[in-house]
Amino acid sequence: MRRTGIVLALVVLLAAAVPGMAGAVTGWTTVGSDNARPLDESQGLATIVRPSGTTIRYTGIGTVPADLAAQGWNHVGDPGSAQGWYVEPYQRDDRGAKLFRVQAPDGTWTDYKHNLESWEANNNSFAAVSPDARWMVAGEFGTMDRLLVHPMPGVAFTDPGQNLPYASAIRLDHQVRDVQGCDFVSDTRLMCSSDDPDGSLFGTTKPLLQVDLAAPVSGSDVTGHVTSLGQLPLESGCSGNFEVEGIDFDERDNTLRVVVMSPSVCIAFDSKTWRFHQ
Repeated sequence: MRRTGIVLALVVLLAAAVPGMAGAVTGWTTVGSDNARPLDESQGLATIVRPSGTTIRYTGIGTVPADLAAQGWNHVGDPGSAQGWYVEPYQRDDRGAKLFRVQAPDGTWTDYKHNLESWEANNNSFAAVSPDARWMVAGEFGTMDRLLVHPMPGVAFTDPGQNLPYASAIRLDHQVRDVQGCDFVSDTRLMCSSDDPDGSLFGTTKPLLQVDLAAPVSGSDVTGHVTSLGQLPLESGCSGNFEVEGIDFDERDNTLRVVVMSPSVCIAFDSKTWRFHQ
């Protein structure tokens, strides 16, 4: 009996360690994973393509600049990038504003603030930049039937001294819960990572969501059709609560990446950025 118990334990650990044994999501093939450090790779990531080279930049509590932290911006979400532009979303504990920290293709940084609408949640979970870099989609936490659209700061809105306005919404035809990140795979399709712990909306917890738009985002509302592609991989040597975080689509090789943090006991050892190909 003792030997049987040891063998079973080894089988469980092997299943947690081998990427090929991850649960599949419809339309995407799991091709591997990389370790995600909890300090500086736990919130999200973005592929930045510039003439000088391409980088994949992560965010986490350890990447919040000291000057922003001193001003109360204590949370950074999943970043976004397009056409060499890069943007990080920040939030604070009060309802004063949201902050979008933008890096231009030449490397210069500019901060843009958005004052909350009366109906708007203060969460600033992610920023997704449209392929033409003219618009930015942002997300709130909780159960929502919308995604928020702003003119892309630094491109379509260039005065950091003025309030970054709300432009329109993606009106979702199905509620979503705890969306931690979205990224464009085309001008009319977003892939989104949901940390939904309940599972009642789509029949599974922690789903990968596909949002198909009736038209490209603009200054007018657009409808988004939501489809769940199944549960993201939840694999760890420890049992407990996983946390699905940010998402990125790398158009160079059609690679989708999603950060999944392991339960707290193992968070530093086997949290992963999963890689998928369509």
